[in-house]
Amino acid sequence: MTSGNELIPTRRARREDVSTLADAPVSARRHPPAATVRWSRRRGVLGVFAAFAAVGFVAAYVGPAGIALTEANAEEPTSISLYASSVDDIQTLPATEAEEDAEAPALDRGGYTVYVKPKPPPPPPVTAKPTGSSGWQPPFVTPDPGSAQAIAYQMVLARGWGDDQFACLVALWNKESGWRVNALNRSSGAYGIPQALPGSKMATAGADWETSAATQITWGLGYISGRYGTPCGAWGHSQRVGWY
Repeated sequence: MTSGNELIPTRRARREDVSTLADAPVSARRHPPAATVRWSRRRGVLGVFAAFAAVGFVAAYVGPAGIALTEANAEEPTSISLYASSVDDIQTLPATEAEEDAEAPALDRGGYTVYVKPKPPPPPPVTAKPTGSSGWQPPFVTPDPGSAQAIAYQMVLARGWGDDQFACLVALWNKESGWRVNALNRSSGAYGIPQALPGSKMATAGADWETSAATQITWGLGYISGRYGTPCGAWGHSQRVGWY
């Protein structure tokens, strides 16, 4: 180790060093003595250590103080005492009872109009339209067009007409009544297989004209023979004007 006198040079030594350096040649000036270099290095190291020491001191002192201030500024939860809670409940209860005791506002219905959609009227009962002035209604009969055509075929042959006339007769009465013994035209009142108008005309062929296919066919063939001559004549007229 070196003594303190060696670390801190005196003024005289400095002046001597300067004088010596001034008298020294230029080459010697460029390279300072080794003792001066060591002194500069030691001073730099001491400065660095002093700076680190100062920073550590500041951190050790300021850090805990800042944390303490932060914790002190934190908000503490507000505590509610039992007395304050009871007073709040007492103040709220009368207001609630007053609201319950208050009467509901009256509703003025004078400014409202209630519309009730009327029910649709019931449909009128279906009644059979009377035929003619007497209001006659046909009896309940189960028609049998096949049997009626078989009866008519025998009667056509008995009158001396052939199959061609029977074919015209089938077409004519298919159009008029569908060979139904109880066929009724409610708009005109025509009735039966030949659509006699009125149906009571067929009573000249038999009293059972309302229900008997044979009676109706007998009257119908007599009408065709007397007015058109043959079933084909009646069928041709029906095709031209729409009726026979």
